[in-house]
Amino acid sequence: MSERARPITAERQLVVFSLGREEFAVDVNQVREIIRMEEITRMPKSPPFVEGIINLRGQIIAVIDLAKRLNLPSTERTDAHRIVVVETEDLKVGMIVDSVSEVTSVAEEEIEPPPTLASDATTPFILGVVKRDKRLIILLDLSKLLSLEEIAELSF
Repeated sequence: MSERARPITAERQLVVFSLGREEFAVDVNQVREIIRMEEITRMPKSPPFVEGIINLRGQIIAVIDLAKRLNLPSTERTDAHRIVVVETEDLKVGMIVDSVSEVTSVAEEEIEPPPTLASDATTPFILGVVKRDKRLIILLDLSKLLSLEEIAELSF
């Protein structure tokens, strides 16, 4: 007697991190590394959410405060804070997050479309929402997190 093949469900690996009391995630394929906070050199005339630049093994990358970029309150920096180095569309950038909690797999059907909030400026950054137990994890679209003008300013 042959076993019936289960349908293959597409899964996505996500890096989950927090900003304040909220949880966010990005696709693990876009994450290059996660590093501890380090000294950030300020850049003059940069947008308010740009913290500055760091030297990452000889490569200069811009670092943004993701909470400021998403119009969320920033928290006081602690030892738990991390810089998540991501790469999208030929841009490598560090994002300051409060903490990184896990790498998890989610089935594509677990990702629900983002709520439609016409007045919310962050909606274009949101790919979807994942419900896990009593948690809501907001999946970010890194390609829309920075405008083309902002990308040009951050390129070194």
